[in-house]
Amino acid sequence: MEIQIGSHKIGENYPTYFIADIAANHDGDLERAKMLIRLAKNAGADAAKFQNFRAPQIVSDYGFQSMGGQVSHQATWKKSVFQVYQDASIPFEWTPILKAECDQIGLDYFSSPYDFGATDMLDPYIPAYKIGSGEIDWLETLEYMARKGKPVIIASGASTIGEVQRAVHTILAINPQLVLMQCNTNYTASLENFDHIHLRVLNTYQTMFPQVILGLSDHTPGLATVLGAVTLGARVIEKHFTDDNNRVGPDHKFAMNPLSWADMVARTRELERALGSADKFVAGNEQETVIVQRRCLRARRDIRTGEVFTREMIDVLRPASPGAILPPYIPEVVGTHAIVDIPKGKELRWTDLG
Repeated sequence: MEIQIGSHKIGENYPTYFIADIAANHDGDLERAKMLIRLAKNAGADAAKFQNFRAPQIVSDYGFQSMGGQVSHQATWKKSVFQVYQDASIPFEWTPILKAECDQIGLDYFSSPYDFGATDMLDPYIPAYKIGSGEIDWLETLEYMARKGKPVIIASGASTIGEVQRAVHTILAINPQLVLMQCNTNYTASLENFDHIHLRVLNTYQTMFPQVILGLSDHTPGLATVLGAVTLGARVIEKHFTDDNNRVGPDHKFAMNPLSWADMVARTRELERALGSADKFVAGNEQETVIVQRRCLRARRDIRTGEVFTREMIDVLRPASPGAILPPYIPEVVGTHAIVDIPKGKELRWTDLG
C-alpha cells in the first residue's frame, strides 16, 4: 500500500513522512506563521500543517461555561475555551499566503478543517486532509472529506476500537487513500503520558486494517514514541512545532522546537537504515568478520597421509578460512583419511580427505 502526498510517496518502503503541526503556534501573527514554516523545513519536516476552525463552528461557549470549570489541559488556560479557539483561528485569507510560502521552500502544505465551509475552502490548496481525533465519530464530515478524492489522514485519540473501525470503514468505502494514526489526546506534556500512548495498538491496526498506512500523532515529550512507532510500522509522524516552548499558548508547551525536531528526524533516518531487511543473511559489512569470528576444523597435530581421522585429531579454531570444513561437519570428517600430509594447525579441506 502506498499513497502520494505532494511530491512524496508514503508507504512501508518509503521514508517516514514528518508533519510539523504549527496549529495555533502562529499566535495570531501571519509573519510568525511563515517563519515557523521556514524553521520546520530547515529542521527536516516534509509538511507544515495548520488548523482551520472558526470558534462558533467547533465549540459551544454555552457548553463549556455550563461545565462549571475547565478540565484537563484546558484547566491552565487563562481565557475561556471559546476565546482561546477564537484567538487561535486562522483567517481563511491566510491560506493562499501560507501555501505559497510552503511551495517556495518545497514543503507540503495542508490543514485540518473543522467545518464543511473550511473543507471546501481548503480543497484547492492542499494535497491531503488531516482529520483530528475529536472528529472520529462525526461520520458525515469523514464522508465529506473522503469524497474530495485526496488522501485522508485521521488520528484516533480518545476513541475505542469500535469507533476506529467504524471511521475507517466509513472512509475506505469512499476513498482507499487512508493513513490511520495512533494518538493520545492528553496535551499536558506530563511524563505520565508515556503510560497511555499504547504504541502496540499499531500492531492491532496493522492486523485489522492491512489496506491502510499507519501513523502516529504524538504529544509526548521527546522522540521515544516516534522511534517506537516507526519500528512498529508507522510511516507518517505528526508532532506540534514551535520555535520556543516557553511562549504562552495552548500548543507551545508540548511542541517540538527546531533542535529537537531535527534530532528526531536524524534519529529516525538512522532507525530506518537499521531496520533494514526482514531476511537474515551475512550482511555486506560482515564478509570479513564472518571469517575472523567463526571457527573451522584444523589439525590438532601433524597428520600423515593415510591416517584415519578420529575426533581427537581435530581442533575447532578461528579463523574460518575460506574453503575450510566448518564445525557442523565434524561427524562426516571422523572416519575419513588424509590423502596428503597436513601440518598441525592447518585448516581441513574436503580436497585433503578421502
